[in-house]
Amino acid sequence: MQKNPSPEARTVIITGAARGIGLATAHLMQEAGWHIVRVDWDEDALMESARGFEDGLALVCDISDPDAVTDMIARTLNRSGRIDALVNNAGVADFGPIEETDFERWRKVMATNLDGMFLVTQAAIPALKKTQGAIVNIASISGLRASTLRVAYGTSKAGVMQLTRQQAVELGEYGIRVNCVAPGPVRTKLAMAVHTRDIIDAYHDAIPLNRYGQEHEIAEAIYFLASEKASYITGQILAADGGFEATGVGLPALRGKTDK
Repeated sequence: MQKNPSPEARTVIITGAARGIGLATAHLMQEAGWHIVRVDWDEDALMESARGFEDGLALVCDISDPDAVTDMIARTLNRSGRIDALVNNAGVADFGPIEETDFERWRKVMATNLDGMFLVTQAAIPALKKTQGAIVNIASISGLRASTLRVAYGTSKAGVMQLTRQQAVELGEYGIRVNCVAPGPVRTKLAMAVHTRDIIDAYHDAIPLNRYGQEHEIAEAIYFLASEKASYITGQILAADGGFEATGVGLPALRGKTDK
């Protein structure tokens, strides 16, 4: 049975918290003393990842559904009485060529990655005003640099970055900070299941740190921006990518590698 948190507990809502970066962020912020509200559309995965969150709240919610979002925020406030931070992490990773991306596929990606982020933030604003809270939106390096097969995904993530800036400008007068983390390649179970050896080698060749990121490393960046340590930072895009976005051509040659 879940316990009710103390009235003083800082509360964070983390969407897409059943796995990957969202789950890693939930663990990190719980260790720091936050009350965790984990939100995900996948009920089975949410329940499977519940170990260690006995004092938290797990809510199944499709963030592209305005009514479901309103209910999720209401249930959070009914339980916790406050919202101090919001981590908009939920997203759909759907890749395909432009010519094969029909409008239904396009809308599926936009509905979660962009519409959902807008809806959750808007619903949480009244509570965040009371706490002068923080919002951290999760985009992707694909929103900063184009790549093949990412016409919907990359465009949605670029939209997240502009949404972040817009939110920061409009909500700053209430003391609400809004920032964005754009992860580069991260060593998640999903990525390792679909990335071939050639893809992994190509990423390593293009990343100055010569490796994938770890979920906990992205979580650290998210937590920093949500915390009081980032109290004068808002409207920023932080690429947590091992230097990937900054890199041009020729990095393997600079390392003394020969063409394969």
